[in-house]
Amino acid sequence: MTISFDSRPDGIEIRDQIERRTCTLQTFDAVRPVPADTHSFRFPVDRAVCLSTDGLRLPTPAAVHVRDETGETVASVGGMANEALPSGNYTIELCTPIKLYLDVEESLDIGATFEDITFRFGSRTTVVVGGRSSHRRPSGTVTTTSDPTDMMAAISTFGSALKTTTCERSFPTLRGHPPVVELGDELRVPDALQPPETGVTIEVPPTYESIFPVASLAYYLGATVVPGNSPRIVTDDFEHPLGGTRDFESEVERVLKQTFFLDCVIRTEGLYPIDLHERRTLESTVDLDFAVLYETPLDERLETYLTVPYEMLEDLVPDWQLTTHVSSTATNVEMLPFLVDDLAAIRTPRATEVSASAIQVPAVEQFVRGNTRSTSETTSNPRTFVEPEQTDSLEQVWVGDDAPVGASKATITAFRNRLERTTTDGEIAITVVCNDREMDEERNLADEVYGSGRTLPFDVSVEHDLSVAELRSVLESETQFLHYIGHIDEGGFNCRDGMLDAAELDYIGVEAFLLNACRSFEQGMALIEAGAIGGVVTLNDVINSGAVRVGKTMARLLNRGFPLWAALDIARDRSIIGGQYTVVGDESINVVQTESIAAVLFDIEVNGERFEVTPITYLSNEGGIGAFVNLRLDETNRSYLASGSLSTLTMDKDTLTRLLALEDVPVRLDGRFTWSYSLDVDTLG
Repeated sequence: MTISFDSRPDGIEIRDQIERRTCTLQTFDAVRPVPADTHSFRFPVDRAVCLSTDGLRLPTPAAVHVRDETGETVASVGGMANEALPSGNYTIELCTPIKLYLDVEESLDIGATFEDITFRFGSRTTVVVGGRSSHRRPSGTVTTTSDPTDMMAAISTFGSALKTTTCERSFPTLRGHPPVVELGDELRVPDALQPPETGVTIEVPPTYESIFPVASLAYYLGATVVPGNSPRIVTDDFEHPLGGTRDFESEVERVLKQTFFLDCVIRTEGLYPIDLHERRTLESTVDLDFAVLYETPLDERLETYLTVPYEMLEDLVPDWQLTTHVSSTATNVEMLPFLVDDLAAIRTPRATEVSASAIQVPAVEQFVRGNTRSTSETTSNPRTFVEPEQTDSLEQVWVGDDAPVGASKATITAFRNRLERTTTDGEIAITVVCNDREMDEERNLADEVYGSGRTLPFDVSVEHDLSVAELRSVLESETQFLHYIGHIDEGGFNCRDGMLDAAELDYIGVEAFLLNACRSFEQGMALIEAGAIGGVVTLNDVINSGAVRVGKTMARLLNRGFPLWAALDIARDRSIIGGQYTVVGDESINVVQTESIAAVLFDIEVNGERFEVTPITYLSNEGGIGAFVNLRLDETNRSYLASGSLSTLTMDKDTLTRLLALEDVPVRLDGRFTWSYSLDVDTLG
């Protein structure tokens, strides 16, 4: 079972054994959960238990939605709030790292603070608790040839994974993982993977350069992709060219963003009538009947959406999570389902070749004064370095043979490894290995950080001066994260009795890693091929002082639930050598869960006695674009669409102090990086 329920003295602990997520529901007396039927819930759950109690406490803040027996929302709670509901049959949805539902028949009092949520029932009663994992598996496999028309048929199946064609599919939990695509000698599409009847067709010329970029749009619209002379969207009642004033790829991206964003706003008319900031802002600028659009079929709704000038929406559309640069080769069709699962904007590569010496230039002066983590005076780089054209997305991912600068390098092997992740009922295993005593400073820092300040079940081990056999044993163990500190050269990892080349390993149990050593790119790629999901590596030599700074920052961010790409994106700015680091494999993996649906950094600018605060949210693979967050920032108790920068708020010292005391989060104060618990607001301004 993916979801497990375990008794504890003060309640129950729920674990997602694949995604390594943990939630606790506390009770006011001892309870003994027993298995329950999952079919009683309105929403899908993986497993359920029932228990007898007169109240529950969730020891973390979360959004709460309460529905009556008809499915109508009768209360939505977040931040500071109190709700009292009469006796009835209620389903309570908890937006926690594991999706939880409570079925209860009683009167209900809800008290929410910035620290917890308490549910009290009118009397002792039976509560059924259901949990659903965020782990998503593809619904099947499609085989296609390299013929462009067959590839169009394969991509047309992606929409079969949508759990609804209503605007609620903008929620990540209602977008299933598209079918896996494999290259073969003939087109084979299982009957169960036929595209939904949305009435939307996308016509594009039969070339890879035209087909790949429409994959995410076809998925989200549940559209069928067919050959055509010029790119366009077609329904029974209208057509929309994918070009014109914008180039083809930019227009495809614009339509995806506009459709998705308006769905996020319109869905507040339905099952989740929350007070959404973006809706309040949009209502004053566009003439749309939200209630009517909520009931309108997808194709008609799309037609209305595309009549709205994008310029009226652009500032409200959340920062797009991901742009992928995908080389136009037949084998890369197998990457598309994994990119589409993140609603990636897909582009054909536009990149500039960069020499190894060029990416080293910013650190040359530091090299004169500092020691590197290299044991070799020669540099051998078997790959070409390229710098992809930058976009306004939060993440840039490169899919091709080269080593990218300023972008992550994705591989099909990493995504397949993620799908094959197995269950575990143990603690989160983190191993810090330092194979050079001169680098003990970083080892000690990592030892202090991992697992600190968290209530999650951690097992942190610190090793040093390992032999080849000992390091091999660490790599083969079931370890969620490896933080390696030491030397790596062309021969592999430098151990006390020789070199360990990861390319010679058939299997490793490490899921994610940070190889904080010089030129660790190739060894990181070898770890991915042997079974890892994602990791941070270096493209060239790194000086020791800069590597310590990057390593320490990465450790603290990963410990707070930041995904690899986000942790590195922030840590890069901490050192002049930050540009030497990149992510290989699946960049969205995180080591531990966040306290809420998204990890957050506060960008603060001091303006006298006032403070301009901009929250910046970062999503991991189980969050997904389309989620909303309520960060309890002001008295409006308003929610925002997560992903990137939210609205800037002006605060006084007292308000900022309360905000920063809620959780130890990274802060950028007038451009200087620090942590909220380290700030004394009284000394500012």
